Amino acid sequence: MNRKTVVLPVLAAGMLTPLLAGCGSEKGGSAGGDAIVVGTTDHFAVGKGAPAPFDPAAAYDVAAWGVMRNTFQTLLRFPRTGTSPEMDAAAKCGFTDAANKVYRCTMRKGQTFSNGHTLDAEDVEFSLRRVKRINHKGGPAVLFSNLDRVEADDKSHVVFHLKRPDATFPYKLTTPAAAVVDSQTYPADALTKGDALVGSGPYALEHIDAESAVLAKNPHYSGELELRNSRVEMRFFDAAEGMEKALKAGDIDVMGRTISPDQVSRLDGAQEQGVELVEQPGQEIRYLAFDTDDPTAGKKAVRKAMAQLVDRKKIVRDAYDRSTEPLYSIVPAGLPAHRNSFFNTYGEPSKAAAERTLRDAGIDKPVKLTLTYTTDHYGGATAQEFAVLEKQLNGSGLFDVRTKGVKWDTFRPAATNGKYQVWGYGWYPDFPDADNFVAPFFEKDNFLGSPYTNHEIRDELVPRSRRQTERSATSGTFGRVQDIVAKDVPLLPLWQGKQYLAARDDITGVEWALNSSSVLQLWELGRGRDS
Repeated sequence: MNRKTVVLPVLAAGMLTPLLAGCGSEKGGSAGGDAIVVGTTDHFAVGKGAPAPFDPAAAYDVAAWGVMRNTFQTLLRFPRTGTSPEMDAAAKCGFTDAANKVYRCTMRKGQTFSNGHTLDAEDVEFSLRRVKRINHKGGPAVLFSNLDRVEADDKSHVVFHLKRPDATFPYKLTTPAAAVVDSQTYPADALTKGDALVGSGPYALEHIDAESAVLAKNPHYSGELELRNSRVEMRFFDAAEGMEKALKAGDIDVMGRTISPDQVSRLDGAQEQGVELVEQPGQEIRYLAFDTDDPTAGKKAVRKAMAQLVDRKKIVRDAYDRSTEPLYSIVPAGLPAHRNSFFNTYGEPSKAAAERTLRDAGIDKPVKLTLTYTTDHYGGATAQEFAVLEKQLNGSGLFDVRTKGVKWDTFRPAATNGKYQVWGYGWYPDFPDADNFVAPFFEKDNFLGSPYTNHEIRDELVPRSRRQTERSATSGTFGRVQDIVAKDVPLLPLWQGKQYLAARDDITGVEWALNSSSVLQLWELGRGRDS
């Protein structure tokens, strides 16, 4: 076996530190040499669904954030290990009140953007106000729905005033939604044009086209990260098979998103071809979303019957070759608040139970539904996953399901605008806390564009959880949320993923190159031996 398994710290255990202080550089091998070439099946075409793929006011997917985390700075970021945010563009941050409603940051001195413009607290104020003002549909503004106002006291200090207490606010400031943009370059009330990107992170976007993107070391970067390379090329592939072939031939150095289940087995035994596979625990989840206003999918009994029929173990076995795990909650295993609410509510798959649910609700059989998925965003196994779902539902005789595959640039805006009855989505966490698997889906103006509303979740449970600085104390509150979701089924969780990277054996830092949100930290990759 050639697989390197990396065990990460338990996520979100412990306290969100009220006052956070900066830390020193992360040392490692020297930067330089040839560009590290990273393969991916992600693409970044500018289109109707993604008018500005790297604009922090609009981008809200793991692929775009993978570029943005390497090219923008945020006030805080996650460390190499651990789950407590540390300083990035800020020198010091913390709540200034006991209620966790006022958060103040002091900026580090001498920072500039990649275009040479000065970065200061006024740019931070501009950036957060801009995200909220634009409020792009399906975008990340939902993360800051609790932000009342942000004010730069001067060029060195910025203060965030929250509507309600929120101990997770420092986590949200680590996300690319809070990326600091140049107020002299970005429009205040509109998205940027195309793939333009001006940031202050470790890399600058040097070039991008349909084939690849080149990230070069940003000469203006003055942060604490130490780059182990001076240039990265992200090469785009239409299929994972072509990416695997390129890796084994030495045409690329690292194989990233998306590695298919059958490739995990092949790459695990590819040592003689100079390839090493790294496996890590993951917090990616996959689920079905429902239009709860739809005449058919909007009926709770229909959704409950689906929950009683879906066999997650067979999906994991037949579509993913056991490279994923069955998931019975919207909050993944590994987080302290996780509860197997769907299994507790419905137990093992049961045709008899599903038939009884439909009969008691007076719903005629078979129930006709269309399940839509994206063909080119989550990997080739998605089509097989939906084929398994179709077989399970139709095989019961209770459903007449049709599945439909759609390209991502069409799928994403259509799903957000309520064009589908039932659709498949993946979620990669913005930060490692149960809040991020609840609030983005159930708050007003949520990520899904879902009409589903539960006032206990929105008005009581989420606000209550955010008053808890000790995050392990939120388990009971989030447990109640998970039970409500299992009862109402606005979402149907399917599985939880693991993280994989494959690399040539002369590439170092691979085990550090994926964070808990499945985003590449390209600065960790080097060539040769670690010092």
